[in-house]
Amino acid sequence: MSEHIDIMKQLNSSEPSEIREAAFAAGQAKMTEAIPLLAGHIRSSNLGVQEAADRALRQIGGDAVVQAVVPLLRSDDAPLRNISMDILREVGAHDLQTLIDLLHDDDPDIRIFMSDILGTSDNRIAVAPLCEALLKDPEVNVRYQAAVSLGTLGFVDAADCLNKAMKDEEWVQFSVIEALSKIGADSSVNALARALDTSSDLVGSMIVEALGEMGNIKAVSVLMKRLDSSPGPLRNKIVKAIVQILGGKSLNLLVDKERDKFRQYLLAALEDEDEDIQDAAVLGLGYVGGEKASAELLRLASTLDPDRDHERLLAFVQSIASIGFNPALENVVRSGDEFSVRIAVEAILHMEDKAAVQLLMDEFWNKSRDEQRAIIHALAEKADEGAKDFFLDVLERHRDGNVLKAALYFLGERIRSVESGDQLFAMLEHPYDDVKEAALEACIALEDPGMVERFRFYHNSPDPIQRMMAVYALGKLGVDENLEILTAALEDEVPDIRKIALESLFQGCLCDFDRLALVVPRLHDENREVRLALVDLIGGCTSEGVEPYLIEALQDTDDWVIVRAIEAFGKRRSKSGVPNLIELLESTSPLVRLKAIEALGEIGGKAAFRSLLALMDSGDQELQEAAQEAAEKIRQNEGEGE
Repeated sequence: MSEHIDIMKQLNSSEPSEIREAAFAAGQAKMTEAIPLLAGHIRSSNLGVQEAADRALRQIGGDAVVQAVVPLLRSDDAPLRNISMDILREVGAHDLQTLIDLLHDDDPDIRIFMSDILGTSDNRIAVAPLCEALLKDPEVNVRYQAAVSLGTLGFVDAADCLNKAMKDEEWVQFSVIEALSKIGADSSVNALARALDTSSDLVGSMIVEALGEMGNIKAVSVLMKRLDSSPGPLRNKIVKAIVQILGGKSLNLLVDKERDKFRQYLLAALEDEDEDIQDAAVLGLGYVGGEKASAELLRLASTLDPDRDHERLLAFVQSIASIGFNPALENVVRSGDEFSVRIAVEAILHMEDKAAVQLLMDEFWNKSRDEQRAIIHALAEKADEGAKDFFLDVLERHRDGNVLKAALYFLGERIRSVESGDQLFAMLEHPYDDVKEAALEACIALEDPGMVERFRFYHNSPDPIQRMMAVYALGKLGVDENLEILTAALEDEVPDIRKIALESLFQGCLCDFDRLALVVPRLHDENREVRLALVDLIGGCTSEGVEPYLIEALQDTDDWVIVRAIEAFGKRRSKSGVPNLIELLESTSPLVRLKAIEALGEIGGKAAFRSLLALMDSGDQELQEAAQEAAEKIRQNEGEGE
């Protein structure tokens, strides 16, 4: 109690710092007796005092705070009123009756404030008084705010009075429509639809948007009937709303006459300045469009910026593809500008149509490089084995790397054309590395015994690139069948070949690895990258039998090899390496020490915990912090290392 007395004395101080301190203490202690003084300090010209009092009043809360702050709303000081409003929005629900009673205050500003605050109460009790204000208050701004708050509350109980308020003046109708949209009550669909008959174009537009947002299928019939009689801009909004409600696919459920008419309205909506309306029209035409729709969609898509309008462009392509292949699309592929051709080709990529595929093959050689790249990409995905000769011709005649890679992908990975093996293998000699890689993957994909023999021959080549490709391919085509060659490759003079041989031998390593004896000598390879690769591969094996080799790697002369081995122990959470990791805490390398600390934190256990505690006396702050974090992790997981 004496503490409260001291706080009250401080609140009466003339020193801002003392008042701030006391306000903080009063809030923490929830001192209701301090409420009048705190409310008075809201008027302070000192911002720190004002903020402290504000925070304290929110912390205390209750009906006494509401009753103390409400009178501040009558101030002529606008910032003071705003602060008071914010407080009441947070705590007003603690005394709803005071707020409700003030809805009948003589001052219209107070009634507006109360209408606002009640909207944040999240209490159904506020609905009835707000409805009364909406329907009976003589001040238009009170009615407007009451509608806004009813929408914020979102209780369906408010739908009836909001429906009635649609007969109010236009300014109120704006907020009523938005509120009804948020609430989404079935009964409001008919009320909004009836209001369309007497509304201005602006209000009618808002009603249509609200019906679209509400998504109630009851509105579709009403909206469809208004298409013919509505002016262009409103009709386009109706089109958007119908698409929003039905979705594109359900438009096909309309009867033929309605669907044909709606298609024309969708085409007209494509010309609207509002992108949202355009986008709705694009979606709808994807399901009910035809040749004319394809032409219009292609025309508009070609005006988009592929970077800025990327998502919209994808929507256009999807709708063009949904409509399907037709003369409009064919015409663009044959004679359109480059960007339009690429859009058309992208749409064909999403179709299943043999005529479209044939068209792309027919036009391929007539197009620019970029168009050819788009076409060959689509053909590589959509063509069937009947296109083999076309792709072989491309492989023979073309010089562009991207085009060649697509042809290699089709012949090798798509259709696995064994009879094209000679052509695919010949591309391994191509000057571009990326084409070589694509040719290699294509040759491997054939899974052809004859191709295996070719690669075995390559293994003896004096050319290191050919040997590298051979080791990679033979690893993919069967480790056991090519074990002798892969083992020999571990001794190749080229480090990258030794790495690829290691990776091949480790394929399929899960628990038991019977080839360890072949690879562990590489832990002493002269090349660091080879040793790094081997440690990574060993660390990825789940068998505990590999851990002695990870311990061996901890003795490497290269810090990065040691770090990889440390990380492997951390990921495995294996305690077998803990003694060695503790030894590494004395390493001269800061990186090794930090990584060892992290790993010990991951592994846990008493020994790890004690070693980390000992490091907290280190003179190196970075080590101290790392050790503290790692020890805390063990404590949380195991309870002080137990």
